[in-house]
Amino acid sequence: MHRLHRERHQVQRIGWLRAAVLGANDGIVSTASLIVGVASAAAVKGDVLLAGTAGLVAGAMSMAAGEYVSVSSQSDTEAADLAREKKELHAEPIAEEDELTGIYVQRGLGKDLARQVARTLTAKDALAAHARDELGISEFTTARPIQAALTSAITFSVGAVLPLLAVVVSPPNRIVAIVTLSSLAYLALLGAIGAKTGGADVLKGTLRVTFWGAIAFAVTAGVGYLIGN
Repeated sequence: MHRLHRERHQVQRIGWLRAAVLGANDGIVSTASLIVGVASAAAVKGDVLLAGTAGLVAGAMSMAAGEYVSVSSQSDTEAADLAREKKELHAEPIAEEDELTGIYVQRGLGKDLARQVARTLTAKDALAAHARDELGISEFTTARPIQAALTSAITFSVGAVLPLLAVVVSPPNRIVAIVTLSSLAYLALLGAIGAKTGGADVLKGTLRVTFWGAIAFAVTAGVGYLIGN
């Protein structure tokens, strides 16, 4: 008995994966950098925790707002393109069929077969065919503002909690070292998970986020030390 073969590709995850990785990474880097900078200025542990908590709340709200605005703009553009395409399909159906045929010819189909495919898909759902093959809009890549905003806020908060927990368990004179090392470990793990989930090179993804995290911690520690001393 023939069984339907279903495949799941990495592109199906691209919307939430991008927001999740960006949110968690920014949560760790931003909050840990803030903590390291304040602690390097010889602040007391309570002040360091207060600064880190404020950074968590402000960062989560900023990430949510930023993602929502950004992805909403993409969604508005997609909606405008679809509305324009719908008008063109109604006004010039033959020209639109020719356009779709030309796309399939460029992809390697013979002209007659391309024409047949274009007519078949147009008869089934003309707008969907043009959205996918002309505009590059599909159910997997379409913009989802609320999903992106919520994912970013939640993952930022999760990432930001990790360096805060490190502050709680650290002796006052070891905050900088413990937060830095633990945050670098979190970033390495996050980079590996993100790369693995997205089907990318794990080592490259791990090194990339860890390197830039280390740079951020070094800069903020230096600034904090200079100001505090």
